Amino acid sequence: MLNLLFLFAYKRLILQLRRIKMSQFMNEIQSVTDLTTKAAVIEGIIAILLSFVLSLVITYLYRKTHKNGRYSQSFVHTIIIMSVVVAVIMIVIGNNIAVAFGLVGAFSIIRFRSAMSDPKDIAFIFFGMAAGIACGLGFYLLAVMFTIILSILIYILYLLDYGGLKSTYKSLRITIPENMHYENVFDEIFEKYLDYYQLKQVETTNLGTMYQLNYLIAKKEGIPDKELIDAIRAKNANLKVSIGMVN
Repeated sequence: MLNLLFLFAYKRLILQLRRIKMSQFMNEIQSVTDLTTKAAVIEGIIAILLSFVLSLVITYLYRKTHKNGRYSQSFVHTIIIMSVVVAVIMIVIGNNIAVAFGLVGAFSIIRFRSAMSDPKDIAFIFFGMAAGIACGLGFYLLAVMFTIILSILIYILYLLDYGGLKSTYKSLRITIPENMHYENVFDEIFEKYLDYYQLKQVETTNLGTMYQLNYLIAKKEGIPDKELIDAIRAKNANLKVSIGMVN
């Protein structure tokens, strides 16, 4: 009888010890999990704040170097928002391939309908996204270096006016009869007097009896406005021609 009681007490003691060890083990796991979660939260906050700061630098550069086109405050805000959003997306994805494919499928339904007025705007969007990706992946130093170096290079290109024309841009409005085929009709004149020309808009005027062609032009050096206007009037039946500054 004593042996049975002793054996029963021994087994209960073993079970209690196992429960204590299991409880300690679970507490240690919970502690490690809490530390990991806290570290992830801190890294996420750093990535979000850093991507926001870097996007501010990028948009400030955009504002300083923007020219020849319509300026949009909403576009500046878009660059900042996209940079932060991309950083958060990269944090969420991490090393999870399934989540990455899921996000690709989710974002594939998005369509952007608005056209960019300046191709350089697209480059600034990718600039902000690249900074956000680097921050989201934890490459903070690389993100800072990339933003600073590329910003300096872009500003140098802006100061040197690399690839630009010496002539200043102006707007040219030509009124023509509705029966005139305006495609390429003025090309010979433009080649003679202009360094650059681009048809920006065609609209009807005078109750639909005439067309108005709106061009963005850059004259050759030494060409007066009157000489260009007189050459165009000889082609457009002496209708209205106007040259103005670009807004």
